[in-house]
Amino acid sequence: MLEQAQEVLAGEEAWVVGGAVRDELLGRPLVDLDIACRAPEEAARRFARRMGGAPFPLSDRHGAWRVAYRDGRTVDFTPLRDNIEADLATRDFTINAVARPLEGGEPVDPFGGLPDLERRVLRAVGPDIFQDDPLRLLRAVRLEDELDLRMDEETERLIREHASLVERPTGERVLSELQRLSSRGFRRLDQLGLLAPLGGSLERLSGFEDADIEMRLVAVFGERLSRLPVSNQLRRYAAALLRAEPPADVSARSVYRFRRGTEPWAVDAARFAGAGEELQRAIEEARRRDPAEPLLRGDELGLPPGPEIGRLLALVEEERAAGTIATREEALELVRRNQNVTDS
Repeated sequence: MLEQAQEVLAGEEAWVVGGAVRDELLGRPLVDLDIACRAPEEAARRFARRMGGAPFPLSDRHGAWRVAYRDGRTVDFTPLRDNIEADLATRDFTINAVARPLEGGEPVDPFGGLPDLERRVLRAVGPDIFQDDPLRLLRAVRLEDELDLRMDEETERLIREHASLVERPTGERVLSELQRLSSRGFRRLDQLGLLAPLGGSLERLSGFEDADIEMRLVAVFGERLSRLPVSNQLRRYAAALLRAEPPADVSARSVYRFRRGTEPWAVDAARFAGAGEELQRAIEEARRRDPAEPLLRGDELGLPPGPEIGRLLALVEEERAAGTIATREEALELVRRNQNVTDS
């Protein structure tokens, strides 16, 4: 993408800025490219014609444009209204306030980002960065966590001082940062006073240090996770984990009932509920034994549509899982017996 951007903006003033320069210096893969130039919209449209992708405005207010690709890569074109030094002064941290000419050449580093990068230090460009954009409170922790950096004392002091602002960004932006944190990152949020205002707690995190981010989010935020704009699937996943209660034993019937309330996430729910590996193994074994076809279908019961059909079919499936019935005839007899009980 870099070579194509050089071709599109050949002869124009343009700078590679922000995380792209930082990641290049760190030897990290270049996924997102950020270019400061005089005419962002025109540059984005020309680049999209050259390379494909979908150009769209990132911000009407700031004039930034993005070209996005299906594989997750993006190229941002941001307005260069004054000189590059003035542009870098608006950045968040010194390691993101380094620019180099798009056509090649020596980097411009007015705030000492290069030596900070060598020392693995995260330092604020200025005292107002968190007031200008409170999302930077979370970004600071994410960068420290993701890049194995450490904040300098003044940046940490500023974060603590402005921690109450952490609720101001939109839920989408907050969630985007949280989804990239390790367990260490969540502990750092708590240490800096940023977790509680978001509704999080470390009380349940212990034991899920190596879990996937979805389980860590449920452990940290519990029912309050629904306050964030999570996907419907994550919302259902969280509900399954939070309502899970370990069964008294690992009998076939108990495992079936536990699965009925927690699948397709029964193994995660068992772990979250603290049930131990025995239940997890029993769930996996039960999954392997799941029959390919049901013994009965609803239209075979001869009943009018309604909840009674669902109740009887669930009864059949439970008894089948428990091993008390195995054939269609046994299932029909079970239904008849239970209809008699209901009707009497």
